[in-house]
Amino acid sequence: MDSAPRSPEATPSGTTSGTTSGTTSGTAPFGAYMTRPLQAARRLIHVRRAFGDPIERDGVTLIPVARVCGGTGFGGGDGTVDEGDAAARSGSGGGGGLGVGVTPVGVYVVKGGDVHWEPAFDLNRAVIGGQVLGAIAVLALARALRRRHR
Repeated sequence: MDSAPRSPEATPSGTTSGTTSGTTSGTAPFGAYMTRPLQAARRLIHVRRAFGDPIERDGVTLIPVARVCGGTGFGGGDGTVDEGDAAARSGSGGGGGLGVGVTPVGVYVVKGGDVHWEPAFDLNRAVIGGQVLGAIAVLALARALRRRHR
């Protein structure tokens, strides 16, 4: 049974993912199933994903910038088995996928001919950093107390 590729969908957070394709019937060449994910990759991994449309207000222009990461993979298969019912065990297959992540990193601020960079604050990274720092502090304190009681 052939499975039709899904088109990519943007999520509210700005990430895009979801293009997959595959077949298990072996009726179409594997290359036919690579076409749609590769076309989606061309649309998704583009400079327009990294630099947003300029926003102008009160003589100040903001140009949003994002980090774009993507990956793709394809695979195929073929085979028959000599044991048992050959009709039930012969087959071929293939599939592929594409994932793209977009993370805001900051904005360029253009005001009166001056341009400067304003990085975005990543709250998740700050929270994780604080947790790691807290864990290290607790481990260091526990070790110091253990040495003191010896």
